[in-house]
Amino acid sequence: MECYTTVTKMKIMTSPKRAGNEPKAIELKKGESYAWCACGLSSNQPFCDGSHMSTNITPHVFVAENDGTHYMCMCKNSKGKPFCDGSHNE
Repeated sequence: MECYTTVTKMKIMTSPKRAGNEPKAIELKKGESYAWCACGLSSNQPFCDGSHMSTNITPHVFVAENDGTHYMCMCKNSKGKPFCDGSHNE
């Protein structure tokens, strides 16, 4: 019996790609689960579309604590991920 393995080339990212220079206002629903793009490669910003699969960065999955407008980090440098903390101004 022969075994075959597939070797996947992974792009090692030392920092995420900046997806924007200001936060994006998003309506979230309390109790809903979301996957925030942490690599910056998603074409569905600020949410994950699976583009990270070829990298060493994984999305930040979270459950919304309340309904309403939330300001999502687009620079990918917030210490309060996935929400903006003003890091895009630094």
